[in-house]
Amino acid sequence: MADKNGKNVLEVNNLRTYFFNRWGTVKAVDGVSFAVKQGETLGIVGESGCGKTMTALSLMRLNPTPASRIIDGEIILDGQDILRLPEKEMRDVRGREISMILQDPQTSLNPVYTVGNQLVEALGHRTNLQKDLRAEAEQALRNVRVAAPERRLEDFPHQMSGGMKQRVVGAIAMACDPKLIIADEPTTALDVTIQLQYLRLLKELQAETGMGIIFITHDFGIVARMCDRVAVMYAGRVVEDGPVRDIFNNPSHPYTEALIGSVPKLEEKADRLFQIEGQPPPLYALPDGCRFSNRCAHSKSKCDEEYPSSFRINENHSSACWRLDPSWDKIPSS
Repeated sequence: MADKNGKNVLEVNNLRTYFFNRWGTVKAVDGVSFAVKQGETLGIVGESGCGKTMTALSLMRLNPTPASRIIDGEIILDGQDILRLPEKEMRDVRGREISMILQDPQTSLNPVYTVGNQLVEALGHRTNLQKDLRAEAEQALRNVRVAAPERRLEDFPHQMSGGMKQRVVGAIAMACDPKLIIADEPTTALDVTIQLQYLRLLKELQAETGMGIIFITHDFGIVARMCDRVAVMYAGRVVEDGPVRDIFNNPSHPYTEALIGSVPKLEEKADRLFQIEGQPPPLYALPDGCRFSNRCAHSKSKCDEEYPSSFRINENHSSACWRLDPSWDKIPSS
């Protein structure tokens, strides 16, 4: 667990990444703000298409161009706004200061190079000094608990299981001891047993290194196991942000309530699983008001007219919902 008074490794303020196409402006990330402390794990959760992965790519400044552009905001990594860096300097930041584990190791690894070659290449970005990079590559595999790392360096990705490949991807991401790791649904391609081992490994490595982690997922079970804080995203924005315990025990946004309600419970038997009715609004034609309003059972006229402010529930927990406005009971129904 992170020290609640610890230093922020990352601060994201009002980040906006838009796509521009024949339909208009697609607001994939639309004013997102959050922070990650040293040794803390922040979970970013939400439905597919809500902007989770595009937020991650924007943090790495790897959002697809020229189709998309970061048009506003700050990404302050260890005190430095990396959005202001020239691309040449940003290449030095990637891997050394901030790194990313992608969800599919099959596409993350180059099939025509050995694992050793790919690790040596990643390590070579850390220093210009002549070192025994192969020995460091071996140690990197050992750090992620790969057995017989000296032999595994000679393997090609197709010779490894899915869980082993994901460990290699983790070794590459952590090879240069970054301050922050972004893990974009890294357990999606793994079976449940291997998932558990991999999550335990990430927590062990975090305890050893003190790195911050952003864990992107749609699985609240993983959130409960892995994360200290949660940012819930919907239609390009963070609608609720708070400690894991508060989010689970006191969800304050109707979308968060619905997501948690969608998780099957072993002790309850139901004829059918709960689902959130309706569809998210298209990101190229967003409403003026709350973006969840058309799916929300509590919606009133003001919800359709104006996007809600972010209301403080306590010092560490906030939610963008008009129900938290003291004047909510006086607002006329739709």
